[in-house]
Amino acid sequence: MKRSSELEMMDLPGQPRELLIQDLRNLRIINRYLGCYRTVLCGLACALKGQSTRGFTLLDVGTGNADIPAAIVDWARRRKLTAQISCLEREAITVEHAARQTRRFPEIAIARGDAVTPPFRSASFDFVLASQLLHHFSNEQIVALLRSWAKLARRAIIVSDLVRHPLAYHGIRLLTKSFTRNIMTRTDAPLSVQRALTIEEWRAVFRQANIGRFSVDWALPFRMRGLILLEN
Repeated sequence: MKRSSELEMMDLPGQPRELLIQDLRNLRIINRYLGCYRTVLCGLACALKGQSTRGFTLLDVGTGNADIPAAIVDWARRRKLTAQISCLEREAITVEHAARQTRRFPEIAIARGDAVTPPFRSASFDFVLASQLLHHFSNEQIVALLRSWAKLARRAIIVSDLVRHPLAYHGIRLLTKSFTRNIMTRTDAPLSVQRALTIEEWRAVFRQANIGRFSVDWALPFRMRGLILLEN
């Protein structure tokens, strides 16, 4: 399966409010039940492994619902860790929605901004997280983003994303058709798989970024978990 460069509906400005919010709700369901939370938390646990710490700061780039930061905070609370999470999102409607979804989490702050030019100073966070975001960009853009985020993170960059595969494409296409009529979800979910990289392509862009020791591993179903330990 060849990688697609077609833009997803979510990438296009001016989408109807209700269509976008329903799609965000659908994405929250997909994230929960198709392993996204598990993949991110495993990556974070690996990043923290061997570290004597009582807390950490994290920037979630392209946060969407901010449901993943909420899952991180729940995970940290159970482990008696203090988590302070900043969430970056460029779409105004999505920012409002994320703020409503995270009202019970004082550890989470939502900011509007772009992944390419994050409005934060160098070394502002222990970790930068990109979940289900990088497949929206070309290989060259992914390399540039990783290098940019390496200036923001003191310790590591955590990446969770899709792996391009025909079974993943047909599976998510059938799944979304079965549980929603939302055209954005039905269009973007399979297109996201087409826009994703293979495991070897993910490793190649991490290698090209050349910002630290990295690992790229399979995570079921058809996901990848990437971790870059920075050399700051």
